[in-house]
Amino acid sequence: MTTVKDIDACGTQHCETTTLGLLLRHQGLDLSEPMLFGLASGLSFLYWNSKNMDFPFLGGRVKPFDLTRNLAARLRLQLQVQETTSPRKAWDNVAASIDAGHIVALYGYDDHTAYLVDTDQQGGAVSTSLSSLARARAARGPMSAKHRSFTLTTPKNMPAPHGQIVPAITACADAFLNPPIANLGHRGIEKAGRLVRTWLQCTDDPRRDLPQAASLMEKAGTGGALFRNLYRDFLAECTELLDSSHLRTGHRLYAEAAVLWTEAAALIKEAGERGDAQCLVQAGTVMGDLARIEREAMSALSCLKGA
Repeated sequence: MTTVKDIDACGTQHCETTTLGLLLRHQGLDLSEPMLFGLASGLSFLYWNSKNMDFPFLGGRVKPFDLTRNLAARLRLQLQVQETTSPRKAWDNVAASIDAGHIVALYGYDDHTAYLVDTDQQGGAVSTSLSSLARARAARGPMSAKHRSFTLTTPKNMPAPHGQIVPAITACADAFLNPPIANLGHRGIEKAGRLVRTWLQCTDDPRRDLPQAASLMEKAGTGGALFRNLYRDFLAECTELLDSSHLRTGHRLYAEAAVLWTEAAALIKEAGERGDAQCLVQAGTVMGDLARIEREAMSALSCLKGA
């Protein structure tokens, strides 16, 4: 059996920040999960509903793996990424990293079992069969990773993480305030507020699809409130490091937004369970408020670059 020692499977919320935290702590850089999320400019919003989808999707973060790319660029981390269509090559890629003493969420293996660290809601330190892991890594779909594995290495001249707070926040704010299409950022939230009212007509099984959508917002690795809890906590941590009225305003508004996203999710769940369109009308009203609140929050945070 080959394992990396002294793994800290502490309670974390989101899969990508869980992996990033493990990799960096293994090299002596210990940052909180909200700080990792914030430094990676991870917050966003997406409303998506295409012809090949069974039900609309609400996303609260940047695209898969952009979070890792953003953090690596911000902290000048050496990021090595490997993708392949070959299951055998894919396994060789991760096994070689473990053999060399690296962590890529997978921290050990033997002839039959892989030992992994996942989010807290998935059990923290867990194990699975090598065959099950291979099937998961080969999964296809809009968020599939093509057997991706990656390693991060901290350089000797890495900039102080806390010195990157302002550029990380302002980059996130600028992207949120100036989305290229109406499905993204504050415009996407406003659009979702209009369209969520029609969701009972979007499904043949509202008891399944609406509670599932609500669960994805609250429990599916988002940290709660569609990642707004993580960003709220990131901003709270930042207010202890930087004295800025703009930052305090952003934190106050995202604390308000986090509560409202949880309220919206509860209304969507109730609408599905009861078949009650009025709950969706209420959820739409809440999202309309959220579009305004988050626009105001990001407008305040964008002012940090001129402070």
